[in-house]
Amino acid sequence: MTNFHILAAIDIAGGHLPHFMLGNYMLLLVWLCYLGYRKGKATEEDYYLAGRGQGTIVTSLTIMATFFSSAALLGIPGVVYRDGVSFFLFALNLPVAGVAVYLLGDRMRKLGKARGYVTPADLVGDYYGGAEVRLLAAATSALYVLPYVIMQIKAGGYLAQRLFPDAPPLEFFGSSFTMYEAGVWALSFLTMAYVLVGGMRSVAWTDVIQGILLIFGMLVAGLATIAYFGGLGGYFEAVSALPAKALSAPGYSDKWNAGMLFTICAFASLGSIIQPGQWMRFYAAKDSSTLRKSALVFAVVLPVCFLFGIMLVALGGQVLFPPEITAEGIIPHPSIGAKSSEVDQIVIVMIQRVVPEMLGITFGAIVVTLILIAVLAASMSTADSNLHALSAVLTRDVYDRFIRPQADERERTWVGRIVIVLATMAAVALVEWSQKAGAFNPLELISQLMLLAIAFSSQLLPIAIDVLFLNKGTRKGAISGLTAGIGLVLLLTIKPEWSFGLTKIVHVSAVGIAANAIVFGFVSRATKKVPQKRIDEFRRIIKSKG
Repeated sequence: MTNFHILAAIDIAGGHLPHFMLGNYMLLLVWLCYLGYRKGKATEEDYYLAGRGQGTIVTSLTIMATFFSSAALLGIPGVVYRDGVSFFLFALNLPVAGVAVYLLGDRMRKLGKARGYVTPADLVGDYYGGAEVRLLAAATSALYVLPYVIMQIKAGGYLAQRLFPDAPPLEFFGSSFTMYEAGVWALSFLTMAYVLVGGMRSVAWTDVIQGILLIFGMLVAGLATIAYFGGLGGYFEAVSALPAKALSAPGYSDKWNAGMLFTICAFASLGSIIQPGQWMRFYAAKDSSTLRKSALVFAVVLPVCFLFGIMLVALGGQVLFPPEITAEGIIPHPSIGAKSSEVDQIVIVMIQRVVPEMLGITFGAIVVTLILIAVLAASMSTADSNLHALSAVLTRDVYDRFIRPQADERERTWVGRIVIVLATMAAVALVEWSQKAGAFNPLELISQLMLLAIAFSSQLLPIAIDVLFLNKGTRKGAISGLTAGIGLVLLLTIKPEWSFGLTKIVHVSAVGIAANAIVFGFVSRATKKVPQKRIDEFRRIIKSKG
């Protein structure tokens, strides 16, 4: 039942069950794209923010779908399978993120609506004044977006290999494409298409479907795992027999010490909420009540799904498919893969073992396919949000401000679409290059790209807190703080040994934020303040009922 052959084990839809279900899923996305286009208006605000009218259901699910990427469904379970229960604490970042949505989101929405903001840099640049701080905020946003888009595209190719394990290479216009390459191009093209055509409205509506699939997939995977072990009692009895290192921190790799876990939990959540795609979703929400309800849904639903449907399943995988512990590291069970980098296959292998046991071969195969499509949905829902955000950032904050300030709204919208095409092609080219260069390590690359992207986006946190709550910073302080934070993250990512062991104790994002906040504070004390009139205007908007 393992090794992905259950999908070919029964004759449904002429023996092409994955093709049939995946095709219908893609047709649904195309239909939603068409509806988004029909309902949309030819304005920049509508294209990027859906007219600032998103309700609670759409806002909740699009925030959750954007937050949950392929790293959550592939990379993180692989870490749990490899290192054990210590990484369970990572789930604490979800309620923290929910609190962040509640505290930050509505203030951002009110300011965005009152002053016509579309991007994070709109707000930052307007408050502090000056082109430099706006450009730095835009660069910070772009540094988050690019790794995340690449990560999702990689995961799409990786998943295609799992959906169609025995498929021969595809021949297209005289060229041969492996299933991995086909998955990369299919995910990229479809995601690019509906973002291009329908903008935020299509992105949000497709995120609703993808969010529902994600929640369904995680819950079914968790239920099936519990059922396989004979209930919760049987599950905990089996897990309790695992080696002591699997059930304690810092785990087999000795990496997940308290400082590292705490800083990842804190800054993974805040960095993922402060990133441009989420920031724009706050702008797009209809009213304050919408964001408060969305924050509550996020803080309750996602942690349950994450613990129950991802981490519980991955730890159960250690029982059913015990890895080999060697001096060189963790070698996964042969059913998982031959290399340590293949541990991120654990959730996929698990669902193909446990779901048919609970539901039977025929219905089980249908549900397994749906869950695999849910993993694909996690990639697409994050990729679409970030492509859409990158388009807004480069168009509003770079093209409009520095290249063609005289461009009208129609021109900017079309430039935004061109950005989406170019960014998608560049990401695909980088993914293809890394694959052919032999650098493809799914677990490490997916997980590292996620954490690096978050380390960059979290550098917006000090200035966001200042603008929304404190009003103590200055333009030069913001510029200096962002420069210090981004520079240090880049430096210590390239040269981790220059941290003198600090990045082994805490995540690099925490080091960057600390440097950012310190420099921001000191420079702000010695430089010209933001005009009081502007501070008063921002406070008035934030305190309004909006």
